[in-house]
Amino acid sequence: MLKRIPGILIVAALVLLCVQCAKKGMPEGGPEDEEPPKFIRANPENYNTNFNADEIRIFFNEYIKLEDARQQIVISPPIEPRPSILPMGSARKDVRIQNLDSLQENTTYTINFGKSIVDNNEGNPLPYFKYVFSTGDYLDSLKISGTIKDAYQKAPSEFISIFLYEVDSTFSDSLVYKETPRYITYTLDSTVNFELENLKEGTYQILAVEDKNDNYNFNPKTEKIGFIKNYITLPTDSTYNITIFKEHLDFEAERPKLLKGNQILFGYEGSKGIDSVEINLLTPKPEGFQSRIVKDRKTDTLYYWYNIRPENDSLSFEVVSPKRRDTLFTKIAEAERDSLQITSEPTGSIEFEQSYRLRANTPITGFDRDLISIRDRDSTLVPFNAEMRSLENEIVISFDKEESSKYQVMTLPGAVTDLFGETNDTIRNTLSTKSYADYGSIILTLQNVDRFPIVVQLTNEKGEVQQEKYSTGESNFHFRFLKPGKHLIRVIFDENENRKWDTGDYLKRIQPEEIQYYRDTIEVRSNWDMPETFTLD
Repeated sequence: MLKRIPGILIVAALVLLCVQCAKKGMPEGGPEDEEPPKFIRANPENYNTNFNADEIRIFFNEYIKLEDARQQIVISPPIEPRPSILPMGSARKDVRIQNLDSLQENTTYTINFGKSIVDNNEGNPLPYFKYVFSTGDYLDSLKISGTIKDAYQKAPSEFISIFLYEVDSTFSDSLVYKETPRYITYTLDSTVNFELENLKEGTYQILAVEDKNDNYNFNPKTEKIGFIKNYITLPTDSTYNITIFKEHLDFEAERPKLLKGNQILFGYEGSKGIDSVEINLLTPKPEGFQSRIVKDRKTDTLYYWYNIRPENDSLSFEVVSPKRRDTLFTKIAEAERDSLQITSEPTGSIEFEQSYRLRANTPITGFDRDLISIRDRDSTLVPFNAEMRSLENEIVISFDKEESSKYQVMTLPGAVTDLFGETNDTIRNTLSTKSYADYGSIILTLQNVDRFPIVVQLTNEKGEVQQEKYSTGESNFHFRFLKPGKHLIRVIFDENENRKWDTGDYLKRIQPEEIQYYRDTIEVRSNWDMPETFTLD
């Protein structure tokens, strides 16, 4: 006798069978598309002459979109107003360039798309596609090429613009601040190479600019610049190596304002000459009036402190720097001022070549070194040197240290005096050093040094100086007590012998001092001496 199968089991079996069949017939998917879009044709055709069309259409074999069009697409010479370029958003199989009403006669134009053209699905780029046309009866065909390096960093940023200005009767070096160059291109990646094509014969000034706001001008407050000292003449077989640098701008004070009681804030732009800046109060001063200038350690700010409040509510100042003399005004009011507070740095652990610092929140006017002492673990007095740095508003104390040791630094009451006659309370600090085995060292030999003096710097990967040595003839150096980690080595050729790196000045035609970087990072390990040989170019 046959048993009746429940209906629910029949349904379950049918569902399972359908799932299995679906799995067998389900496609696995083909390989991922890695092909970039392909150019098919253009209307008018690419590399055409006697151009007079109202619109350009460029066709591709698949749907494309434009990425970072404003930054990637460069028209050279620039067309103002800039043409509209589609698609902007939705994908399509062609690029349309419209609003071509302001073209110059007998001029070759290049529209370089960089890496902006990508397929709609996978984003594969069609690199460096360009469309070229001429409003005359021939195409300019000359070209130049070269490389870009950064004067201070090991590698320059991406997207460095190359400007070519035609040198004629109207040319001057100041055009870079306000006029659009004749030809433009840029580096698109870390290869730092550039090439300008379809140029006409002539004499040019070539510049490299970190054009952050894409306005085809140089803004010295925020951007770097590089130049070739002499003009170039086309045609040429030469290649050009351009070093970009950030100029140091002359000090320029902004309008002051009252910050707190007896403290006025002067913001500023440009750091050149800041060490010699004077701020003189022109308003009548009360008897016993004293003032001090202190620089903020983190921001472009000077603080003008005064011990006695003038009777006037409006103050006038004369700010004198090497290149400027300005008269500035501000209003003041009754306000509570800070009381003296002393902080010390470091606390806890101290490095062998690190100094101990006393810093104040009000201007330090003096210190008594006899009220400062350093003792080792045996309570033996340790000799030290101390100096006051007025602009930084700190007292710097340096002393020799032994490994695995502890030092008691005592600052007794009255050791530090501020502008208002206030003095410090007792400050005690215990500092300790690590074992020599916790550190590594680099034993560096330089070869092919063709001139001196030089500054040899050891930096971390961010470019922050860890140690440096100055040499007027020595080529062997021992960098000791290095924390484990990756380090870089750079050599500065100190042309003006001021023991530091000096940047360039475009208008004065001064190139930055040369820096050469060691090719590799050096991995420092604890308790390990790393011998390295740096052969300079």
